[in-house]
Amino acid sequence: MAEQNDGAAAAPQPQERPRMQVVAQYIRDMSFENVALMKGKKVEGTPEVSVQVALDAKKRAEDVFEVIVKMKVTSKAGEDTVFILELDYAGQFKIANVPENQMHPYLMIECPRMIFPYIRRIIGDVTRDGGFPPLNVDNIDFLALYQQDIMRRQAAAKAAEGSNGNGAAQA
Repeated sequence: MAEQNDGAAAAPQPQERPRMQVVAQYIRDMSFENVALMKGKKVEGTPEVSVQVALDAKKRAEDVFEVIVKMKVTSKAGEDTVFILELDYAGQFKIANVPENQMHPYLMIECPRMIFPYIRRIIGDVTRDGGFPPLNVDNIDFLALYQQDIMRRQAAAKAAEGSNGNGAAQA
């Protein structure tokens, strides 16, 4: 019976689940340019909309991180720009029980997911208030965005590695 107790005592304790608390969220910077109206051009047809997304994260205090989602929305009708909307939206998060080696993906995937609905609402409101139908931005797959960024960084590192003194050997 002593062996059974020793075996039970040696069993690993389950790790606590990661916890995230949204401390604050806010617009850091925003710009809306109604280019078509400023140039006096009438928009005909359905404009094309492109959305660019960039992410940034910074540690602000012990277990508190700021995650910034930078979005640039450009609408064009043919060659003419209809409007440009740039929005930097940030959230401050208190994060616990996330291993250090998983913190970067957690900050760049989970935190933006939490604040994205607010970003979508702001973009819809600003485009509507700018005189256009409200733009409902499609969901963003932050996991795929993160994976693309990792692949881009690895390719850049390999390219830099190949050009650091190895160029003479290859020539």
